[in-house]
Amino acid sequence: MKTTRQRRALRAALLAGAGLCIAGAAQAADPMVKACAKDGQFIIGFSQANNAEPYRQHVNDELTAAAKEVPGFTLQIADGAGNVNTQTSQVDNFITQKVDLLLISPFEAAPLTPAVKRAMDAGIPVIELDRKTVGDPGKDYTAFIGGDNYKIALEAGKYTAKTLLPDGGEAAVLEGLPSSTPAVERLNGFKDGVKENAKIQVVAEQAADWVPDKAQTAFSAMLQAHPDIKVLYASNDMMAAGALLAAKGAGKDVKIIGTDGLPGPAGGIEAVAKGDWAATFTYPTGAKEAIEMSKKILLDCATSVDSTVTVDTTAITPENAKQLSGK
Repeated sequence: MKTTRQRRALRAALLAGAGLCIAGAAQAADPMVKACAKDGQFIIGFSQANNAEPYRQHVNDELTAAAKEVPGFTLQIADGAGNVNTQTSQVDNFITQKVDLLLISPFEAAPLTPAVKRAMDAGIPVIELDRKTVGDPGKDYTAFIGGDNYKIALEAGKYTAKTLLPDGGEAAVLEGLPSSTPAVERLNGFKDGVKENAKIQVVAEQAADWVPDKAQTAFSAMLQAHPDIKVLYASNDMMAAGALLAAKGAGKDVKIIGTDGLPGPAGGIEAVAKGDWAATFTYPTGAKEAIEMSKKILLDCATSVDSTVTVDTTAITPENAKQLSGK
């Protein structure tokens, strides 16, 4: 019985032997062609930005569950630990290991770009989840799957303009890690959203790197400088939790909006259901979509896949939070 890699080599040889020498050579260099086989065992490597974040663990859990549903798929998850050097080494290890497909949520965009290129050059398809490296999907990497960070934050800004501060007032933003694409897109989206109400002023914005402790410290300082802040948009649920502690410590009634909409007792859905936050917006993991795309590439031998797959968000507000939390 031929091995998976022997079948790939045979497939490439048949293409060339059919009088498609030039086209076949170009196709053989295509990671999607090199990865394809109708059956066999497949190893999918996933370089996760940071397992310590609750959202990231949620992604891992959903990826693991989805991969188990596909016979022959083995998912290997590596923890980038919030360090670009660690994550670069992980990608290089996956390349050396000759995994069949690479999933990656890059901790930072630019530093992980060369590693992704090395994987593509080695004939390994690369699907980026949640965060992008520098370049274009479908060209510099196989595909990007995730929520529309700008649109999610835009909806949060519009919700602030129409519902939370219809008469105007001061708002603030806690940004994520500035060198990551979601942080920039969410910051810009929220600021554009609140422009629908000219009476709203964004008086403060500061990066807190997705971390609750930094968020608490940053928002405490914001409230000292701007004691009339009425709405705080946090670019993830963890920072929203830190901001709540800061508001309570300052004795301020601030309407807090999170982003992620995580389930569970410490998640954003529960925080809205309890009335601690005004809202949160779900950031879907894209796990199911990533495994489905992996299946198309590895098992179905698709010659192309969508270079960008956008997964929809859901607004979690007092109107639906209790139902969604199961309470």
